[in-house]
Amino acid sequence: MTRTTAWLVSVGLLVAAPAQAGQAPPPVGGLASPAAPARSPDLPFAFDGPPPPVPPEVVARDAAGRATIRAVRLTAPLRLDGRLDEAFYTTVRPISDFIQTEPQEGAAATEKTELWLAFDRDNVYVSFRCWESHPERLVANEMRRDNGTIWGGNDNVSFGFDTFYDRRNSFQFTVNPIGGRQDGQVTNERQWNGDWNAIWEVKVGRFEGGWTGEVAIPFKSLRYRPGQAQIWGFNAFRTNRWKNEISFITRIPNALGQRGLLQASLGATVVGLEAPSGSRNVEIKPYAISDLKSDRVATPKISNDASGDFGVDAKYGVTQNLTTDLTYNTDFAQVEADEQQVNLTRFGLFFPEKREFFLENQGIFSFGGVGGGFMGGGGDTPILFYSRRIGLNEGRAVPIQAGGRLTGRLGRFSVGALNIRTDDEPVPGARATNFSVIRVKRDLLRRSSVGLLLTGRSIGQSGAGTNTVYGVDGTFAFFDNLAVNTYWARTRTDRLSGDDTSYRAQLDYAGDRYGAQVERLVVGDDFNPEIGFVRRDDMRRTFAQLRFSPRPRSIKAVRRFSWIGSMLYIENGARRLETRDGNGEFAIEFQNSDRFSVNYGTNYEFLPRPFRIAPGVTVPVGGYDFDSVRVGFTLGSQRKQSGNFSVEYGTFYSGHKTAIAVSRGRVNVTPQLSLEPTYSLNKVDLEEGSFTTHLLGSRVTYTMTPLMFASALVQYNSGSHLVTANVRLRWEYRPGSELFVVFNEERDTLAPRFPALANRALIVKVNRLFRF
Repeated sequence: MTRTTAWLVSVGLLVAAPAQAGQAPPPVGGLASPAAPARSPDLPFAFDGPPPPVPPEVVARDAAGRATIRAVRLTAPLRLDGRLDEAFYTTVRPISDFIQTEPQEGAAATEKTELWLAFDRDNVYVSFRCWESHPERLVANEMRRDNGTIWGGNDNVSFGFDTFYDRRNSFQFTVNPIGGRQDGQVTNERQWNGDWNAIWEVKVGRFEGGWTGEVAIPFKSLRYRPGQAQIWGFNAFRTNRWKNEISFITRIPNALGQRGLLQASLGATVVGLEAPSGSRNVEIKPYAISDLKSDRVATPKISNDASGDFGVDAKYGVTQNLTTDLTYNTDFAQVEADEQQVNLTRFGLFFPEKREFFLENQGIFSFGGVGGGFMGGGGDTPILFYSRRIGLNEGRAVPIQAGGRLTGRLGRFSVGALNIRTDDEPVPGARATNFSVIRVKRDLLRRSSVGLLLTGRSIGQSGAGTNTVYGVDGTFAFFDNLAVNTYWARTRTDRLSGDDTSYRAQLDYAGDRYGAQVERLVVGDDFNPEIGFVRRDDMRRTFAQLRFSPRPRSIKAVRRFSWIGSMLYIENGARRLETRDGNGEFAIEFQNSDRFSVNYGTNYEFLPRPFRIAPGVTVPVGGYDFDSVRVGFTLGSQRKQSGNFSVEYGTFYSGHKTAIAVSRGRVNVTPQLSLEPTYSLNKVDLEEGSFTTHLLGSRVTYTMTPLMFASALVQYNSGSHLVTANVRLRWEYRPGSELFVVFNEERDTLAPRFPALANRALIVKVNRLFRF
């Protein structure tokens, strides 16, 4: 009998006959580090190295804070009600003794947390009891699913499963005390995708000393390695918002904070778990839509034009770790409108992807350490796959006929393939086009990978020819805080050749007390990824940054000071200096999560061609030096009124600029009703002319239940002279099935009859999930 076979037998005996109550947990046999042991490709977990950890009674920890957890098989069903009154909770010892990450790394949590991990034939269960010395100070004011305030502004319990035990990817879940929920995927310990929406149930409750929660996640909602017996990674943390305290099951460096949950390599090891094997999940989700539209700008004008349509999405589990998604006649009418931006630069603006089909598993398609989804993009580094190029052209929707995507893992390889076919759309002049993407990444060492990306479109952006891109990249992580990101890529575009390559090398050290970053980025003048996003081409960019962030012990109100200095130097392909930015910042992070900052910048910008910065105002060719000072203050998100406030003043090209901004604002009227105001003012006085821009907006959200909400996003942009409204009702009437009612309206503030209607649409969409 081999060592691995003997170990599997011992696991079965230990799970079948757990230690008696009061018996000390057995030691963590063979677990020398949180890194994943090597695996044989032939067995689910036949290890070449030391044998995997021996299951403890419930949890065992070593001196370094690493942990091994035994998942408990339920012998009687759990009634999911959030009360935690079943016999299971008195007969099975909970996982407790959470360890602080903030404010005192390594100290015991000041509030007691108890957590249970269990499973049955269909589900894996996570239950918890959070003791609270001052229950009246709990912060819980958001119920809307996937709202960022649940994670960033409320008391919560969050946990993640590393189901492949690769110590780099995970599925994550967050619950707050009033039933608000959030879920997402993490790729390579860094890329978060919050638009992964699994089917799972959650119930919460209150008791005299705090709050409780019960979560049931179907195995069908997860992907994992073949075989019934499983080893997973797991971690969980609790945020006590009024104390601004974060505590984990395992010891996490305070430089990471809540982001420590993304670090699957620092999580606990779960043994004793048995999952359904051999199941190939099938999901079919048809939809029907009806709309009534008016468009006064179109030629000919459209007035109250009624129409209807249908389509279908399908998901098929090729294996337990490979999934195919298919879509026919895809529709995104329910997606929230973009938040408008003011652009005072000569480069393009980045808008995040919000369409669910493209966001699911988008981390697999990220390249060179930069993502193209909700959280990635916006900087100078090109994005080779930017999914907003598909189905959108010059701000107008282009019909998607059909498409498919294959994503998952094959041993140490992550694979992704996508093919989408769009139809003709006369208004923006879009021709029927085929979009293709292939992505392969191979895991290296503990947390590193190398990969290949290929993209292509059958009809170029100009309406003729083709466009292809190919590139190789590597992301290398060392220790807990040191990372290196690299790539090399080339494009092929008909009638465009020459300087068509781009490459990057970046070193980033992100420690708690010290930080440093050095980067070299080159983008050729003819580098043209037409399924990607390039903010700035024809450049050679050099960047360096240093940070010093001490934590003073003598000032109780201050958690951390921060001094940051950076220098940016950009030349064009002819080695002429175009941009030089020097920046220095001093910031104070308070214990209550408020933040104060002062920033000074000195800049040089060369304009190689006249720059039309506003209607009637054009800045001529030449070099310009300008300086600015910005003062900012952030009210912590645990407050009833929170947001970022800043004032900036300085020279700007040939004159001066004054800027005032309110961003990420939030006013919690009740736990169900919230306002999110934003405002920006730019007053610019130049020798060539003066102008002022205003951008005013607010999102108003009323949440009836955690699965039903209504929201309105209203915006005014003085640059486009438009007032827009996007009003949405979303109701998840059964798990995975939704009803949407959407009202869109756009009005022109310069029209003779203010405010004249530009366009309007009323849309009703319903879908239904069938799961087999």
